[in-house]
Amino acid sequence: MARSISKDMNKAGAKTKLDHYRKALKRKAEDLRRSMSAQNAAQIVARLDVPSDEGDLSQQSHEEWIFLNRNTLDLKLLREVEDALRRIHGSSYGVCAECSEPISAKRLDAVPWAKFCVRCQEAIGAGTVPSDDE
Repeated sequence: MARSISKDMNKAGAKTKLDHYRKALKRKAEDLRRSMSAQNAAQIVARLDVPSDEGDLSQQSHEEWIFLNRNTLDLKLLREVEDALRRIHGSSYGVCAECSEPISAKRLDAVPWAKFCVRCQEAIGAGTVPSDDE
């Protein structure tokens, strides 16, 4: 059975801890949105400059590639943060999406948008899924 972080501690402590995570997640989401807006503005300004030779064109292409990759990573992280906020709202925050065990507070303190416990995240990263027998 899935247990939420709020079931692992007293109500007052759980509410305080969830509020802490909610605030941290909202700050992170806002930082990501601000960063993406700044990147978009910088990219628009960069496009106004017409490359004068192949070297400038190559540099501009490289900068566009970096921008797209960074923006993609920021967007992916923003989705993970927003998903974590939905889990708080849905009372499933702090529960591993793979094994349904609680995610440690230490992990949530480090990565508040964590969807998996350390064991399952390592298994997923290695391309394996942990069994219930382990």
